[in-house]
Amino acid sequence: MATFELYRRSTIEMCLTETLDEMVQNGTLSPELAIQVLVQFDKSMAKALETQVKSKVSTKGHLHTYRFCDNVWTFMLQDALIKTDDCQENVGRVKIVACDSKLLTQ
Repeated sequence: MATFELYRRSTIEMCLTETLDEMVQNGTLSPELAIQVLVQFDKSMAKALETQVKSKVSTKGHLHTYRFCDNVWTFMLQDALIKTDDCQENVGRVKIVACDSKLLTQ
């Protein structure tokens, strides 16, 4: 199963990486095992988002930049409005990164 490293800049991943780095530096964990943990994290995040998240979000804004590289779309919006079922929020800038989930199961 291929995975995208889309979650590597999330708060939870940054904390995980910091902890793994400390463990490698202290000698309690090998670098190879730390890499395996990060790969498993990517797989687990993709699976959790696929099976457990049921919310839908709509976004409107002015498209500032877009690109398509390595089967990943990146959109930068300005003056965006983000709506869920029960609330909406105006934000100055939004970065949306999207990939084809079918590529994860190949």
